[in-house]
Amino acid sequence: MSKGHAMRKWTAGQIVLTAVGTIVSAVWLSPLLWALLTSLKSETEAVAVPTHWVPEDFTFQAWRAIFETGNITDWFVNSVVVSVCVTSVVVLVSALAGYGFARTEFRGKNALLGLVMAGLMVSPAVLGVPLFSTVQSMGMVDTYWGMILPQCAPAAMVYILYKFFQGIPKELEEAAFIDGAGRWRVFFTIVLPLSRPSLAAVGIFTFIASWNNFLWPYMVTNNPDLMTMPNGIATVMNSYGIQWAQLMAGGLMAGLPLIIVFVFFQRQIVAGVAHTGLAGQ
Repeated sequence: MSKGHAMRKWTAGQIVLTAVGTIVSAVWLSPLLWALLTSLKSETEAVAVPTHWVPEDFTFQAWRAIFETGNITDWFVNSVVVSVCVTSVVVLVSALAGYGFARTEFRGKNALLGLVMAGLMVSPAVLGVPLFSTVQSMGMVDTYWGMILPQCAPAAMVYILYKFFQGIPKELEEAAFIDGAGRWRVFFTIVLPLSRPSLAAVGIFTFIASWNNFLWPYMVTNNPDLMTMPNGIATVMNSYGIQWAQLMAGGLMAGLPLIIVFVFFQRQIVAGVAHTGLAGQ
């Protein structure tokens, strides 16, 4: 088949959609390109007026500065530890709670489910003061546990898995019960393997939210060695004034794991949203 014949198969609608997709992609990628090019400028050139995209003199001065003036390696490790722990606990707790609501009957189930769903209407910022008082009374200020545990009860993730578990055919579980399997064995050997798309979506959403969380780690951590990436970079910028090239370099450093997660797991994100039924809500 010739190239010209293949090109003639493109319809007007496909051409329009491709053009729109290209424009939208360029719009979304332009801030990242701007941040990268700005981080390769000197501080003088970064604030020069009129501004321009391409640096006149490429320099890694800003990148060297964020490593020299800030404890960025420790902040990166702290963010990884906190985000991975929060994600692991949230996936486990949400799976257990969602399956319990979807498949078991017990007294007060509807009231308890309504209480969990009420958490969707409460802003995390509203809970900041009572959560901090609780963490302080337990002696967990300036600890990993103080940053991790308050982030491990997201009602939205319980709801996502609850809706997904409701869509799993009960016949699969009933057949396993007839063969002598117990509830726990059914959960771990049948339900969880079927739930991989939704579990992956919950894990990815939780990891991104925990990595980007600025307010709670800022409230519960005063020790610079325990700061996460968003808090640490903000501290460096406040200490030395607004250094735009360093700010862009730090922002790219903090956002790099999220970009990697989205690039390599975008199929799981789309599949998870499709399987949970959130696309039409």
